[in-house]
Amino acid sequence: MRIGLLGTGPWARMAHAPALSGHGELDFVGVWGRRADAAKELADEHGTRAYDDVDALLADVDAVAVALPPAVQAPLAARAARAGCHLLLDKPLAATVEEGRAVVEAVKSAGVASVVFFTTRFVAETEAWIGEQAGKEGWFTARAQWLGSVFTSDSPFADSPWRREKGALWDVGPHALSVLLPVLGDVRKVAAAVHGPGDTVHLVLQHASGASSTLTLSLTAPPAAAGAVVELRGTAGVTLLPETSEGAVPALVRAADALLDAARTGSPHPCDAAFGLRVTEILATADELLSGEAR
Repeated sequence: MRIGLLGTGPWARMAHAPALSGHGELDFVGVWGRRADAAKELADEHGTRAYDDVDALLADVDAVAVALPPAVQAPLAARAARAGCHLLLDKPLAATVEEGRAVVEAVKSAGVASVVFFTTRFVAETEAWIGEQAGKEGWFTARAQWLGSVFTSDSPFADSPWRREKGALWDVGPHALSVLLPVLGDVRKVAAAVHGPGDTVHLVLQHASGASSTLTLSLTAPPAAAGAVVELRGTAGVTLLPETSEGAVPALVRAADALLDAARTGSPHPCDAAFGLRVTEILATADELLSGEAR
């Protein structure tokens, strides 16, 4: 499959470009970015071509991987789908429900495959754990803490404008939801959403299964407090999301494998654009509650 990369930022350099160039079944055709010099630098590093015109890249490939802010990703993803390209997208799918819905509609209309890269869902050990827990009944409650130190360390993402604007809810919230939804079921109601220190938010969710969950999300945690924990409690007992040392590149290679499989079979992947839209809808509902809370 011929694939192109849209985006040249830290995530494109750290994860997407290495995964695409190292994948045995992908022909990494080229890179497009909003800055031509950055596109050339990244393309040269991986022995591929820099494109000045995004439509020219879309015409030369079968699929695109997108490593761009959500407000930029969504319209370009819809444009790529209309050009007949399969989509390897990043989370969150879009900055608004309307933009996310436009992506899903374009995917359906064009009949292309889509996969949204929720990192934890494509790490081998954690993917297996999620599948195992999803097969059990009787979950009573869950807690998810996704605490990053992006804004309190020398993270390469600290200057990201969209992260500064949207905060932890939209950046790490999708990760937590990608673990909880397949196990506890869809969110029936965002029962509460309150602010914590910095960009920290606390959510209480009611799930279709009858279980409840609490989420604590932050990008402003002290570095010593950073980390992710997901705990499930129910009739099967207590279980924790396993820790893993696997990096983003192998996980993204698996996401590309999933896209290849979906394109070949026509069967949607569980983390397709429609799932990305559902996550976006939950985030938007939580955002509305947070906007109405007096700080």
